[in-house]
Amino acid sequence: MLKPMVADSALAEARTAMRLADLQPGRAVPAAAAAVRRAVRERDPHAAALAEQAWGHALMQCSEVGEAVRHLRRAVRHGERAGQRALAGESRMKLAFALVQRGSSRAALREIDVAVRELGGIGKVLAQRAVIRYHVGRLDEAAVDYQAAVRELRRAGDRLGLQRALMNHGILHAERYEFDAAVRDLAEADVLARELGRDLVVGIIAENLGFVESQRGDVPAALACLDRAEEIIGAHGGQLAPVLQDRAELLLSVGLVTEARRTAERAVRVFAAENRRLKVPELRLLLAQIALLEEDWPRAAEQARAALRAFTAQGRAQWAALARSAQLRAHLGAGERSRISGAAAEAMVSTLDSNGRPLAAVQARVDAARLAEARGRTAVAAAHLAVAARARRGAGPATLRARGWYAEALRRRRENPRGALTAARTGLRILDEHHAALGASDLRAYSASHRADLAGLGLRVALDEGRVRGVFEWAERGRASRLLHRSALPPDDPELAALLPRLRATAVALEQARAAGTPTTRLLHRQVELERRIRDRSRLLPAAAGDTPAGPVSVDDLAAALGERALLEFVEADGTVLGLCLVEGRLRLHTLGPVAEVAGLLDRIPFALRKLAARAADRSRMPVARFLHSAGARLDALVLGPLTEIGDRPLVVVPTGILHNVPWAVLPSCAGRPVAVSPSATLWHAAATRPAGPVRDVAVAGGPGLAGAREEALAVAEIHRRTALVDEAATVEAVLAALTTAGTVHLAAHGRLAVDNPLFSALRLHDGPLLVHDVRRLPRVPETVLLAACDVGRSVVCPGNELLGLSATFIERGTAQLVASVVPVPDLATAPLMTEVHRRLAAGEAPAAALASAQQKVAADGPGALAASAGFVCIGAGAR
Repeated sequence: MLKPMVADSALAEARTAMRLADLQPGRAVPAAAAAVRRAVRERDPHAAALAEQAWGHALMQCSEVGEAVRHLRRAVRHGERAGQRALAGESRMKLAFALVQRGSSRAALREIDVAVRELGGIGKVLAQRAVIRYHVGRLDEAAVDYQAAVRELRRAGDRLGLQRALMNHGILHAERYEFDAAVRDLAEADVLARELGRDLVVGIIAENLGFVESQRGDVPAALACLDRAEEIIGAHGGQLAPVLQDRAELLLSVGLVTEARRTAERAVRVFAAENRRLKVPELRLLLAQIALLEEDWPRAAEQARAALRAFTAQGRAQWAALARSAQLRAHLGAGERSRISGAAAEAMVSTLDSNGRPLAAVQARVDAARLAEARGRTAVAAAHLAVAARARRGAGPATLRARGWYAEALRRRRENPRGALTAARTGLRILDEHHAALGASDLRAYSASHRADLAGLGLRVALDEGRVRGVFEWAERGRASRLLHRSALPPDDPELAALLPRLRATAVALEQARAAGTPTTRLLHRQVELERRIRDRSRLLPAAAGDTPAGPVSVDDLAAALGERALLEFVEADGTVLGLCLVEGRLRLHTLGPVAEVAGLLDRIPFALRKLAARAADRSRMPVARFLHSAGARLDALVLGPLTEIGDRPLVVVPTGILHNVPWAVLPSCAGRPVAVSPSATLWHAAATRPAGPVRDVAVAGGPGLAGAREEALAVAEIHRRTALVDEAATVEAVLAALTTAGTVHLAAHGRLAVDNPLFSALRLHDGPLLVHDVRRLPRVPETVLLAACDVGRSVVCPGNELLGLSATFIERGTAQLVASVVPVPDLATAPLMTEVHRRLAAGEAPAAALASAQQKVAADGPGALAASAGFVCIGAGAR
């Protein structure tokens, strides 16, 4: 029998605490504690049960899971003592959720089943059981409960319960790739939450929408939702760790593994601190998947094992299967004999097939097929691939369909190699169409990691068949796909336009503080925050329409454009560097040497150039010069020696991986030889055959902070009879205007390649840095750019031979050729080299030839001059 409630009673206090628990959990805890004390004094078990329930629920909202369990157990006991069966049942529902968050899955399922028996099949208890079943991986059972719960809650007019059920059902829909249904449920939940004044929940729904959009593959929309969620949830003191988890998974989905790892590690710490042990192994699994993309096989196996142990202890069979799949991939990637038995692999596949996670199921079948193939069970492997290949059909996300085509290519490889290549091409086309919809350069570059398996499979099939033209086609398909998509000007964005000048002003203030010896901590924090905001904002912008090439250039068209030049395209396969050489229409394939040996030699060259630059006396430079010559000669013999057909022809070089930042002038056979370096042969052909535009002016600028830059700019400007932008005139605005109007631009300034965040690579000008973001927004770029700036010729090489950095951005925007240094040698006097290059350009020589001749002439002046000039390369067409 209910005790009558008066305005001032323990029960009234308990009910007040219960209302606060959802809306203001921080205030609810002391209110619930006071209500419990009063209920105990008044010996009112009903009030005590409700107050303890409010206390436990508020603690859950504040992420104190262990304490929440203790108070919710007390709420159950008080409710049973008071004969309040419904109240005890409601407390069990909340207790079950707290237990599952703590990782006690079996106990959670027991409690929720008791609650269902006590309360009957009413909507809210069915919805809560659906949540518990979802978290332990019983997705089919959860779906049945959600459907029944929504129906009952609508019938009962329970708007709060309906809002909660719809919000959670939306997530389950997204897991199953039922995106339209997910968005409908979440949109209705959002309307209800706003009507009910549940502001924190509005933020959680935004987070869930971010998860839906990330599953669908709309990365800018997902990032926008997660940003909104983080703002709302943070403002209301809610739990941000789930937002971090969603963001880490989204970053991983587009190949941003470094950011994904940092975000996931932060989420692990937050979940552990909140005692939400259910989530910790999920993040361990995510860290294993990140390590797999980084090809860090030992770390991937370690994280997968840790996740597997935890999932098994929690009784989460489906999650355990996901961890076992990651563990198997780590073994296969390392070339180790996996200890996972065939029966365990079959059980893993069967569990994931029934789990409602299509991409995970397809990947597990591909891995099980690789394991069976390695053990000689070809029929089992073929059966797994046939099922996995079904994902290529239908309306699933691009990554799922592409993975299905990868499985189909593997299935066809043995009996129908040409069919395997067709399947791989189809998978790549699906991914390229998807990636073209990403507006930000870094998203498009890093997301190319998803192409690696398909392009690698095509390359292996072509090598097995011995088809040299096929090897060339797949070498081209595996590199620089982003740069081949010539996007239009990105859309104007006022917020981004306002942030860039603030970052420049902060950079200038930071330099002044360092020069004055004053504290810089506050300015550094401001710079980091502004860079983060600019990066995040640029990723929200939609892609602009642009031209997408149909495919790699044909060998015949390429040969016609080359003329007397020779093309060298390098390929890595199974730890070996291969060289494709096209001379006078004939394409040959050469095996050159181990990747490890090439990498070892490459490490020595920048080291030697830095030493040459640092030593003042010619006598002390001579041993270093001999060391440099020796390393250059050995590298020359390894990568160019076998290619005798090139003779003394000018070269077009298409590097791979480690070869992207080679200073080719150091190689003896390249001394004085014009060398044009291009990210792909297709890109070189497009630049070399593009109709010439109208002749435009020459512009020259010199920035502060680089020894001799002002004098160099004035000397170069004198050659072309122009006025240089120097001192206060060399502002970002003035240089950007010159880049928009001039046909040839020379920039002598201090440069920086931001390895961790390449889109913040920059040139230092009078009023701050000129950034990659600035270049991306230019309506027009010069035909030829010369950067007398240390290190900005280098690019960060992403999976799929995608490039990010300042030089890559000029090429992406349409610059035909760019001369810049690829070795980080600071403060060199480059004026002799640059003035000689410009004399030859003014006389009509092509950029690659002008650079080669100038380097040969300047290097004759001694080791110091060699160090100042050898690092420069001509990137792009080289001959326009």
